[in-house]
Amino acid sequence: MASCGQDNQVKLWLILFTDFLGVELKYKCTLNGHSAPVLACAFSHDGQMLVSGSVDKCVIVYETSTGNTLHTLSQHTRYVTTCAFAPHSPLLATGSMDKTVNIWQFDLKQPCAGNIIENASKVAVEDWSEDDVSAWLFAQDLADFVGLFKMNNIDGKELLNLSKESLINELKIESLGLRSKLLKKIEELRMKTTSVPITIPDEFLCPITRELMKDPVIAADGYSYEKEAIENWINSKRRSSPMTNLPLPSSMLTPNRTLKMAISRWLETQQKPV
Repeated sequence: MASCGQDNQVKLWLILFTDFLGVELKYKCTLNGHSAPVLACAFSHDGQMLVSGSVDKCVIVYETSTGNTLHTLSQHTRYVTTCAFAPHSPLLATGSMDKTVNIWQFDLKQPCAGNIIENASKVAVEDWSEDDVSAWLFAQDLADFVGLFKMNNIDGKELLNLSKESLINELKIESLGLRSKLLKKIEELRMKTTSVPITIPDEFLCPITRELMKDPVIAADGYSYEKEAIENWINSKRRSSPMTNLPLPSSMLTPNRTLKMAISRWLETQQKPV
């Protein structure tokens, strides 16, 4: 079993089944590497690897037998809140408050499954390899198309150029439902490649609403939130921290004037003509 928390660490525990006591937990080791609270951790399906995500925006993949760090992945630009291995394919998914899910593909040709990991999202879609396209198909729950796309040498450029006609005439996909699902996913991919959103600094976003704060306040957990959002959280949900899930010792909110001024200055720079 693995546990993680505010001490920036991941701890491994052995679950021992005994005749008289039932179940006993025995501490095994501590995995270090993160510089901020760890928000999520998960084992691979065979238990040989463990992945963790943290407030430090990093993902770390460990080898559970030795505790060694196999990889530190830093693609995300904000807190990493979730991570999971695929049960039947060499894929790892990591989710973040930057509103993205990154898919990482393991190189199974290596002696250790965690030796090399590639992230398709680092590369422009039009530059994707056939393997990148395969990883994307797995992530979109379209694994049935992997073999067909491989057979037809569909890379990123070819993927973006697929149309209803090419799916019918060239790839011979007869099912209307499957064609519609695939075309919808491709269109979403096209929109992502053409849109260039303004990157708002993470510290300016409310952790609850993920929107730019207008009236930031500091809660008893030390984090800053939009005043209305944290008030609603305290009044209608529970008296726990949205960031740590630990009890809030107080409902007192302190205006964060320094942060409010910093946001105002940033907004002014965005309005100036380039």
